[in-house]
Amino acid sequence: MTDLIKEFKVDTLQVFVYKSRLAMGAAAYEFYKQKVQHMMLDRKENIRAIYAAAHSQSDFFQALANDKDIDFSRIDAFHMDEYMGLGDDAPQNFGNFLKNIIFSKQNFGIVNYVNPSAKNIDAESERYEKLLKEAPLDIVSLGIGENGHIAFNDPHEARFDDPRWVRETSLDLICRQQQVNDHEFSHIDEVPQTALTLTIPALMSCKTVIGIVPDARKAKAVYESLNGLVSEACPASVLRTHSDATLFIDKDAASLLQI
Repeated sequence: MTDLIKEFKVDTLQVFVYKSRLAMGAAAYEFYKQKVQHMMLDRKENIRAIYAAAHSQSDFFQALANDKDIDFSRIDAFHMDEYMGLGDDAPQNFGNFLKNIIFSKQNFGIVNYVNPSAKNIDAESERYEKLLKEAPLDIVSLGIGENGHIAFNDPHEARFDDPRWVRETSLDLICRQQQVNDHEFSHIDEVPQTALTLTIPALMSCKTVIGIVPDARKAKAVYESLNGLVSEACPASVLRTHSDATLFIDKDAASLLQI
């Protein structure tokens, strides 16, 4: 494909760099489609998929929303993090974001939402963790935050060996500012300081991991993910240890790499 700038590998992580965000999203969609269709051919059970609610995923989601080839009725969906306490109808809620951009566009088998209005956060964490553990998780599509987080596992609290699959976590200043940069909130004081998140062990339990990361704002995090130590200091670096992980980035996100 002429839009592909470079393909390379870091440890076990396959990386594809594209000329544009649109080309990156289209390539990630084609790759995702092939993975899901192969899984569906291999067995009768539904595919269990996790989706990140982030603007970085928009081109990928647009392609999924227009797809005519995937049998979405055989996909049971989860989302990977959620603000708590903003109210069910808050546009910033990740469940609402995913419902609007993809879950309402295709006929998914089941969509499992975190309850953003749950009064007991621990009980909601346990409920969602139980759902996740009912059967193996097959595939996750995710982004990388400006601080290197995956889901809401920010460096100060991320644990590669977390015993929980879902927990309440605090958000650092870089993470909260990113929500302002993404125009979800007008000021950092409006951004919640905590959220519910799938932990790194939950994400890494998926058979296939697909990262989709555009934008120059992510360039430092991409560089550290690929060139730094595999460490909770840059949680996304853990992708380099997964047996079936692929990272799609555009030239802006790759701007600090020597390619």
